[in-house]
Amino acid sequence: MALISTTPMLEKAKQDQHGIVAFNVHSFDSIFWVLEAAAELKSPVILQTTVGTVQSLGAKNIVAVAKAASEHYNIPTGLHLDHCTNFEVIKEAIQAGYTSVMIDASMHSFQENVVKTNEVMNLARSLGVNVEAELGKVGGVEDDIVVAEEDAQKAIPEECQLFVELTGVPTLAPAIGTAHGIYKGKPEIDFGRIAEIAKLIDVPLVLHGGSAIPDEDVRRCVSLGMAKVNVSTELKNAYSEAIRKHFEDEPENLDPRSYLQKAKEAAKEMAKSKIKMVGSEGKVVPAFV
Repeated sequence: MALISTTPMLEKAKQDQHGIVAFNVHSFDSIFWVLEAAAELKSPVILQTTVGTVQSLGAKNIVAVAKAASEHYNIPTGLHLDHCTNFEVIKEAIQAGYTSVMIDASMHSFQENVVKTNEVMNLARSLGVNVEAELGKVGGVEDDIVVAEEDAQKAIPEECQLFVELTGVPTLAPAIGTAHGIYKGKPEIDFGRIAEIAKLIDVPLVLHGGSAIPDEDVRRCVSLGMAKVNVSTELKNAYSEAIRKHFEDEPENLDPRSYLQKAKEAAKEMAKSKIKMVGSEGKVVPAFV
């Protein structure tokens, strides 16, 4: 199966009231084990990369590997560029074959955010590429984008409505109290704000900072209209911890096939738990395959 736009995938998820997990992948092998996990559960999935990963691996190389893996596992797969502030990098990703991109202009004024989002929309719309934008400021660290806790701002529902009207953006990530990375305390998610935003706009919403949020809270977010749930930190932590444990238990075993297989299995189990959490298990339908 070829890579597909995440727009219809997320619209259907919203309609059917389940989520789709967008897993950050940081290496070529991670693309395969994320899709293997999704295939075993018959779930649509989104691969997403940061700008740093694009710079490290190359957009064309990522697309080639993602296409090969998607065709091998034969499940609906989107490829998303996350949190990008640079139009030229977005353009590169689209030209390479990404099916979804995020323009993050949330650090600018509302008006400037609209202008920058429309610039990307003008490029992506005719190609069927999904565009994601952000309103408010999600706290935490994502590559070189750092938003201190005191600077995080929640999205204003009326501004979300106006923003979608002015841009036509098909997916929106409103800041609702989550943060990137692992939480130091219990996340203070503003469920009422999600519900209010969802009443005002029809497009699927995106939950950023999905790592380590209690499952019941994520499910509630999904039920309120958060169709895309981003997971990064927990996935790479599971992978890395398995490698660390291997060398603690078997310091003389330097065979990469041994420790990488353990890391893969740990990450796959984490991915599967997230897919089950959002309710997308078994959601691959004939229209997609």
